[in-house]
Amino acid sequence: MTSERVREALAEFVRERDWAQFHTPENLAKSISIEAAELLECFQWNDDADEARVREELADIVTYCILLSEKLSLNLDEIVLEKLALTRAKYPVETARGRSTKYDAL
Repeated sequence: MTSERVREALAEFVRERDWAQFHTPENLAKSISIEAAELLECFQWNDDADEARVREELADIVTYCILLSEKLSLNLDEIVLEKLALTRAKYPVETARGRSTKYDAL
């Protein structure tokens, strides 16, 4: 999911600033939530969000997700595929296709 190049660039950025000391799982999880709220703010009053700002906020979210996964020694590709398998079972194509209904109401 994330390239080695991206992970190395993030690690170098954090190392240069000595910020790893602040990157507890709790702080990183909070940061993900804060940045997600900032992304949502881009769409607060309409769907016509500023693309540059959306890109920046999305990059912030992904950055904190990568940092948290690294801190917890989790492989993002692996956990996303595991979750996709669980979600696939909850939302079978034959009952979920074209519907936004929650799995327990299908």
